[in-house]
Amino acid sequence: MIATAAFVCLIVSLAAQAVFFFRKDGKKDPVSHWAALAAGLLLAAEMIRRSLAIRFVALTSMYESLIFLSCLVAILVFALRFMRKLKTERAIAFGATALAIVFLALASSPLAPDAIQPPVPALQSGWLLLHVSFTFIGEAFFAAGFVCAILQLAAKDEEKRRGYDRLAYTSIAIGYPLFTAGALVFGAIWAEKAWGVWWSWDPKETWGLITWLTYTAYLHFRLVRKNTSKLMPILVIAGFLIAMFTFFGVNFLLTGLHSYA
Repeated sequence: MIATAAFVCLIVSLAAQAVFFFRKDGKKDPVSHWAALAAGLLLAAEMIRRSLAIRFVALTSMYESLIFLSCLVAILVFALRFMRKLKTERAIAFGATALAIVFLALASSPLAPDAIQPPVPALQSGWLLLHVSFTFIGEAFFAAGFVCAILQLAAKDEEKRRGYDRLAYTSIAIGYPLFTAGALVFGAIWAEKAWGVWWSWDPKETWGLITWLTYTAYLHFRLVRKNTSKLMPILVIAGFLIAMFTFFGVNFLLTGLHSYA
């Protein structure tokens, strides 16, 4: 029921944004950011409830991971309202809210069973919590960058394109070190503790590395080469889609050491 209430809050937020989206007076709606915050807090409460039930932090299943990711994106939507210098806040918030709804809808689907079960012994590690939490916090910023990149490609106004480009770069620049720490550094430490090897070329590890290399290429071209061509938003979109394949596709299509997660 808590997750359902959060889903309703996100729908309310998206509907309120849609009503005010095309207003020429620039007036912001008074509801959507508070509804997004309410959704984020409700999802956080759901995670706390499940954590108390299993006596471990609830980040060990696809359902819990989707709840966490939706929570992070909803809070980012709330934070966007207070970025006063951001002229493109409406479009980005709308896209991010829609993405949070998609994540939460997937959490309610048969793909992500919501049964409350204690994690297997191999998952009961503080390194796992660092690995998963940092990875998904990084991916929440990648999600914001993904929305900005789509808007950048769609924008016809050059000023808006530059604005979306800057925001996509900022989002990736924040998410990249968090993802690096979570997916690669903490993941390798946990792997050594759990399986006795730092790296085993497990499918999820391999696709996580591909995700990291894609964003590394983006930052290299954007920061070092000062490239602002259409290649940049394409790389951001590709990086996020690869990250989502690593999260969903690997779990269902490939087998490996991460299969039980």
